Amino acid sequence: MGTKERRAREKEQLQRQILSAARELFVNEGYENVSMRKIADKIEYSPTAIYLYFKDKADLLDSVCKETLLSLLNTLELLNRDKSNPIETLRKSGRAYVEFGLQYPQDYKLTFVIRPQFQQGLGLGEGSVGERVFNYLRAMVSECVRQQAFRQVDVETTGQALWSAVHGVTLLLIDFPDFPWTEKDKLIDTVIDTMIEGLKA
Repeated sequence: MGTKERRAREKEQLQRQILSAARELFVNEGYENVSMRKIADKIEYSPTAIYLYFKDKADLLDSVCKETLLSLLNTLELLNRDKSNPIETLRKSGRAYVEFGLQYPQDYKLTFVIRPQFQQGLGLGEGSVGERVFNYLRAMVSECVRQQAFRQVDVETTGQALWSAVHGVTLLLIDFPDFPWTEKDKLIDTVIDTMIEGLKA
């Protein structure tokens, strides 16, 4: 490996360290209580080193949340290869979304709850990863309508309604683990199936 390649790998490794440390501190101590110096101390670098990669703490939070959204998007896109049964793909996508949030509850909350408190919006700007995630849902609804599995519906409104449903059950299960929920899988399936059944042609 040449010097150029080695430096590029070292740079990438340091970025990973910074993001990992920032994610852990944001989750455990609260975004507002974490400074760039605290992140630097955790990885035993100077704050100056972090500023070579990220312009400020908000940029770091954006990058952490972008990673989470990319991981979610990759999970969903794996399900979208089979176009033969769009309703089943949508059902599996809804379940995969909830399971992702439950598997990574702190990352989920950091992205969908904490970030919007400190930065405007949900990061759904044009070309963003967030927009790509929501476009996936729009495409799923459109495909169901195209194949006449759903009646003619407003795709935007329906997409938002579906997201509201899966986001709601995800966040409730994360935030209130001691609530006497019914069997978890049954609850998740009921939420998703109720939405889908109401949209069928």
